[in-house]
Amino acid sequence: MVMLQTPRLVLRRWRDEDVAPMAAINADPEVMRWIRDGSVRDEQQTRGGIQAWESEWESQGFGLFAVEIRSTGELAGFTGLSVPDFLPEVLPAVEVGWRLGRSHWGQGLATEAAAAAVQFGFEKRGLDRLVSIAQVGNHASERIMTKLGMHPVRETVNPTGGRRVRVFELSSDEYVTNTR
Repeated sequence: MVMLQTPRLVLRRWRDEDVAPMAAINADPEVMRWIRDGSVRDEQQTRGGIQAWESEWESQGFGLFAVEIRSTGELAGFTGLSVPDFLPEVLPAVEVGWRLGRSHWGQGLATEAAAAAVQFGFEKRGLDRLVSIAQVGNHASERIMTKLGMHPVRETVNPTGGRRVRVFELSSDEYVTNTR
């Protein structure tokens, strides 16, 4: 069972008790503002999402981690790696992504968590490149991507929500250069 630790976080696989706190995060319109068409998700949709994320772990050897605050054990949201099937034009690709509850914004936690996921992807799973995708206007996510060493490579439209998105990328060679 894969588990990563950072100074403030534990990145781990999902548990049944994570459904309710993740559903609360997914029910916040401000959190979901930049996700697909901006729709919130209920507990049943969240449970289905977690099951899909866990299935990706089994089929791909990577997936989305539950992000837990080390000092309190509180679920802050998720980060990790997934195949961005919703945007076929970037495939084959693996995306690093994140979603944290609003109470955890502005503290560098998303960057800390995503950096651990990037390291895992390159160093433990041997990936050649990672992408990250954000809707145009989501400056907070673009700042995180830049902090991860990523750079924009294209702008396009997400066919599942009709919104414009920017695709950022980081190659394994760039990652090695950036971490020296």
